[in-house]
Amino acid sequence: MFTEEMLKSMKILEETRASRIGLEPRRMTAEEKEALLAKFHPDYIKEQFAELQVGPNKGDKVPLELADLLQAASRIEGMDIDLSAPDYETDVLIIGGGGAGASAAIEADNGGAKVMVVTKLRMGDANTMMAEGGIQAADKPNDSPAIHYVDAMGGGHFANKPELLYKLVTEAPDAIKWLNDLGVMFDKTEDGTMVTTHGGGTSRKRMHACRDYSGAEIMRVLRDEVLNRGIEVVDFTAAIELIKDDKGQVAGAVLQNMETGKLLVAKAKTVIIATGGAGRLHYQGFPTSNHYGATADGLIMGYRAGAKLLYADTLQYHPTGVAFPQQIFGALVTEKVRSIGAMLVNKDGEVFMNPLETRDVSAASIIRECKERGKGVDTGDGGQGIWLDTPMIEMIHGEGTIEKRIPAMMRMYGKYGIDIRKVPILIYPTLHYQNGGLEIGADGTTAIDNLYVAGEAVGGIHGRNRLMGNSLLDIIVFGRNAGRNAAKKAADISLGEMTLSHVADFAKEVEAAGLKGDIVSPKLLPDYVRK
Repeated sequence: MFTEEMLKSMKILEETRASRIGLEPRRMTAEEKEALLAKFHPDYIKEQFAELQVGPNKGDKVPLELADLLQAASRIEGMDIDLSAPDYETDVLIIGGGGAGASAAIEADNGGAKVMVVTKLRMGDANTMMAEGGIQAADKPNDSPAIHYVDAMGGGHFANKPELLYKLVTEAPDAIKWLNDLGVMFDKTEDGTMVTTHGGGTSRKRMHACRDYSGAEIMRVLRDEVLNRGIEVVDFTAAIELIKDDKGQVAGAVLQNMETGKLLVAKAKTVIIATGGAGRLHYQGFPTSNHYGATADGLIMGYRAGAKLLYADTLQYHPTGVAFPQQIFGALVTEKVRSIGAMLVNKDGEVFMNPLETRDVSAASIIRECKERGKGVDTGDGGQGIWLDTPMIEMIHGEGTIEKRIPAMMRMYGKYGIDIRKVPILIYPTLHYQNGGLEIGADGTTAIDNLYVAGEAVGGIHGRNRLMGNSLLDIIVFGRNAGRNAAKKAADISLGEMTLSHVADFAKEVEAAGLKGDIVSPKLLPDYVRK
């Protein structure tokens, strides 16, 4: 299985492993980080971004792949859609069935609203399921929301929207309690105390986890709660365009059945976009840890309706995606592996960075090690990787630690004959998270009346780089927030005549800019047909 080069490098790692126990590489200075990012992080490659020529963010730069979709033709262009007899009517329409959508549905239901969730795959098929490492909350005596705020603001390059970050950190302890009360099985000591660990960029141990399948456990509980409440879920149905009324308020969405292609109309007093990220657009050709439906649908629908984007030029490349074996190329290797002792080591057995630097700095360091310093390991298929020295974990914490703390990682690699307790694993950055998204206020609303956003489709919470564990947190905090506020708003809403005129107006703007082409959006699913 392993190439001769891999085996030679692994022998070096074995010989030097004991010397790395207790090693604490220094953290980079702010100046060193900025220089590193500017030279090696994908967000800084100018030719990979395009300037938007239409819409509320005209003049701003976004990734090439996203620009194509934002300025593409609508899927309903040229169609005559009857809005006078909706197929569905509800108070709160939630687009997306992941953690943010489920949290919103539960709180909107608590608010007495009639709620409907539409999701283009199944309820729970979302990036929430893919999250492994944990969820942050400052609920220990040596910590505080203020310290959490400072950590996240620094990690976000001081670009976080203060009111959003304040909400995130101050409501974090209650979010953990809410999940725990719903039945999420967090790691605890025998006396019931929550086990917490460090994450990259954190100054305190505030990462709460469920082994290394935290997102799956949280999604299990949220999905069951939604279904047990009898909240209407329409699955295998994508939202492809927002509907407004003649007052400019959002009034529902045009839906498309993913199996039959049939178009449907949902009328709603308020709408929550919770469509998640964009990893399946494979920006710059990167592999991705994202679920199959992560194609930026919410950004496209919101933008076409007039909602503004914030920081759409920033993506998170998780530093440790699988580089070998090829069968799981790009899959996520949770940051928890590093937080419990595994170090990043180059082919010569050298530790080249502190294992708990922020994700953007870690990713850029790995890319530098491979592309400039020639210290990467050939993966046998033209790619390169850096070692994540997993056997260090049990040298530090004792036999059985890996099976207890990161069992999903052990099983994932075990399927391909790799025992991470005995041999290191090869990693390389993978496209992981959409830092930017639709801009919202602290109440979850966009600039468009009745339109709320929650989860990864939001821009501004994390600034220009997200710390580990703050995404599972934001889907709970801002999902609940959107659900509560959307339900309250729906009680007082009077809708006018439904219209899709904004779609036609946007199409005219695209045509006037000379951008009319063959692409239609939202994309809905990735295209993996071999060329």
